[in-house]
Amino acid sequence: MFHRHPVLRIRRKTAVAAALGLVLALVTGASPATHGARTAVGPSTTALPAYAIQSTAKVTDSAAAVSSPGYPAAGWYAAGPRSTVLAALLAAGKYADPFYSTNQKNIPTADFTVPWWYRSDFTVADTSARTYLDFSGVVSAADVFVNGRQVADKSAVVGAYTRHELDITSAVRSGTNTVAFRVQPNDPRKNLTMGWIDWLQPPPDENMGIVRDVLVRRGGPVALRDAHVVTALAVPSLATADLTVKARARNDSASTVTTTVSGTIGTASFSQDVTLAAHETKTVTFTPATHPQLHLASPRVWWPAGMGEQALYGLDLTASVSGTASDTVHESFGIRDVKAPLNADGARQYSVNGRPLLIKGGGWSPDEYLRWDRTYAEDRLKYALDLGLNTIRLEGHIEPDEFFDLADRHGILTLPGWECCDKWEGQVNGSEPGDKWTAADYPVAKASMAAEAARLRDHPSVISFLIGSDFAPDKTIEKNYVDALRAADWQTPIVAAASDKSSPITGSSGMKMTGPYDWVPPNYWYNKQEGGATGFNSETSAGPDIPTLDTLRRMMSPTELDTLWKSPSAKQYHRSPSSTFATLALYDAALAGRYGAPAGLDDYVRKAQLAQYENVRAQYEAYARNAKDASKPATGVVYWMFNSGWTSLHWQLTDRCLDQGGAYFGAKKANEPLHIQYSYDDRSVAVVNGRHTPVSGLTARVTLFNTDGTQKYDRTATGVGVGGDGARTTVLTVPASVSGLSTAHLARLLLTDSTGKEVSRNVYWLSTKADVLDYAHTDWYYTPTTAYADLKGLSAMAKATVTAGATTATGGDGASTTTVTLTNTGTGRTPALLTDVHLVDAKGAPVLPVQWSDNQVTLWPGETTTLTATYRTADLHGSAPRLTVSGWNTPTATVHG
Repeated sequence: MFHRHPVLRIRRKTAVAAALGLVLALVTGASPATHGARTAVGPSTTALPAYAIQSTAKVTDSAAAVSSPGYPAAGWYAAGPRSTVLAALLAAGKYADPFYSTNQKNIPTADFTVPWWYRSDFTVADTSARTYLDFSGVVSAADVFVNGRQVADKSAVVGAYTRHELDITSAVRSGTNTVAFRVQPNDPRKNLTMGWIDWLQPPPDENMGIVRDVLVRRGGPVALRDAHVVTALAVPSLATADLTVKARARNDSASTVTTTVSGTIGTASFSQDVTLAAHETKTVTFTPATHPQLHLASPRVWWPAGMGEQALYGLDLTASVSGTASDTVHESFGIRDVKAPLNADGARQYSVNGRPLLIKGGGWSPDEYLRWDRTYAEDRLKYALDLGLNTIRLEGHIEPDEFFDLADRHGILTLPGWECCDKWEGQVNGSEPGDKWTAADYPVAKASMAAEAARLRDHPSVISFLIGSDFAPDKTIEKNYVDALRAADWQTPIVAAASDKSSPITGSSGMKMTGPYDWVPPNYWYNKQEGGATGFNSETSAGPDIPTLDTLRRMMSPTELDTLWKSPSAKQYHRSPSSTFATLALYDAALAGRYGAPAGLDDYVRKAQLAQYENVRAQYEAYARNAKDASKPATGVVYWMFNSGWTSLHWQLTDRCLDQGGAYFGAKKANEPLHIQYSYDDRSVAVVNGRHTPVSGLTARVTLFNTDGTQKYDRTATGVGVGGDGARTTVLTVPASVSGLSTAHLARLLLTDSTGKEVSRNVYWLSTKADVLDYAHTDWYYTPTTAYADLKGLSAMAKATVTAGATTATGGDGASTTTVTLTNTGTGRTPALLTDVHLVDAKGAPVLPVQWSDNQVTLWPGETTTLTATYRTADLHGSAPRLTVSGWNTPTATVHG
């Protein structure tokens, strides 16, 4: 935000340097890596299972000694197969929890200004097979050694995304073999790697290390590389699909070889013989013209979640020589069609399989220390689905293969791309951080693009690559990127930038990056200017997202929590290293101006959740309302951000602990499939249908209440119908003035179907005094508010009584479901506003992750609702579930489940 792969044949050490001109090449199709040594002769792929690491400042032995089997790595630290230096040190308990308070400040950065050794062993029983090291994800560069011999140097193994294959056959011996990487320090302003911009306080080691698997690949004389499937789906009929299978067959022997390349996709099989001269590489292609079985009738089409099934196919290829398998490849892929032309207003409009859709997304952050945890990643992706999002944007920090496998399986679209504000855009970013490129950077950038294109192209969840973020690349850089993408048979749109930029080859981005990134009022989103609901906004939100009290107490000291609510001008370490976002001053001024000054920490958090619910809901609702407008429609919005890589006070729909507050449930409410909503700009009430099938026979009702529960306005519209695929119908408009309405008041919107069943409920807290925006003084990160809506009357609401009952059922899949019935049993007229239910264990700790059918609900006296919470039974740690029920004007109570 504003904010390859060579083949090196090892002969003599003196010949290595001449071989280190690493050329661009593509490698895909490795079998799923398994940890532990593999000794079988024939094709296999094994990830190095772990490393021992140590600072070169503490190692006086030679590189030859360090990289030799049997070297006594006494006192070294253990590291996983994907680990930064600091991640390993944290796992070893060397430093206090860096997510708490300012502990991270105590980690000495000087320890990471020198290279670190990464050392690992693997076992070979038979040296007749060829052996390769295949890897990417080295941050920032490394010298590589095998069994005491250097096989690559840091001028060749450079850049976090470049992929390398080193032929180490001549260095491998029977028995134990050793690989050692001398990893260089990282500086994202100087290296084409990964940085953190203004998202969070950067890690002291700048993520130096090896963050993807290093694979030991073994095989015969012919290697298969670059296997992939190019799909052509008939749109809009979806009746047929043509598949073209490609791979490179490479003869790594000194003799001419004839290989049989055979493959299967489902029940379809195909093969051809290929003759290769010594060390020759040929592209092997199977097309529907030569192999009619690759023309599929009635293909199983891959759809985003909510639009259809997530069908996946598997490609299996084998290269055999004289009847013996020399190499094998497996690749998953999906059949789908993605288009994203520019509409009449110049905005990018995505469609999948011929059906346009509004991109509803969030910005993704990995763990700050790049620790990969498949369960944690899947939990967050399931949260995205729970929120009704369909897209995740990855600005840099492009996650491992498993992430995209999960996105494929769950039907979540992804928008990967390079990041801003560091070396990646240093050539074009004016005064922003990032060094200008040297001649050596261009081939690294092109190799990075080629490697990521080859890795991502078969994932149906990937719908574009953004080759720029805040800035578009210049002509030379763009050509390198586009050439690499096209050479990889990239099929989805190539986007020049996430901002409103253009580049010579790909043209206009069709996106905007107008912010905001700090607080604006809910009515901001409805205006079709700046970051309001028009076009495709690639990153935007109202900034701070204060987490729940439970999470705050996990991340901040008592003194810091005291400062949080008392001192708006205080710098907040858990916000951002940027001076622009160092404090919560804008947010706190709005919170006090609209809701009243906080009376304590609990009151501050309570008001924050109310404010975040209304603001996040408004952002998504405005974009949904405007999606089908004839003029300047909204085509996409990416909430900045979906999550944070550490314990944060801003830019997160869900916090580091996976707890859920107002921002989460505001998004969930806005994005429900069939939804009734209020518009802050013109007071209209609309029904938006995110489902494909139109609906009819609906009844919409709008009722306004004073804060004491007195009803002041009530209207009903019957016979409401609305089309599918995001269509909108305006059903009512609330009058500009209603007699006797209090300054702060409530609006209840109800939508029922033809049987009278409630299908959508939405409650707003509004003011007769509007927020006033000063667009003339808009800055890049926000638009000033010169007058606030007056919602202080909400604090005078009488206490409401909510009773709760709960039952729990445990399934055989390790999950439990707790069903909660909430009833407002008050005898007066006052509603229970934003009643929240938290699932906790016997010690009162939140059970997370959890998926609620709904939460933070508002009930009038006599109203009852039933909620369900689904979670992993093991997360209760053997205790019975409990429920903490609280709300804006509801006393906290605990209920046993």
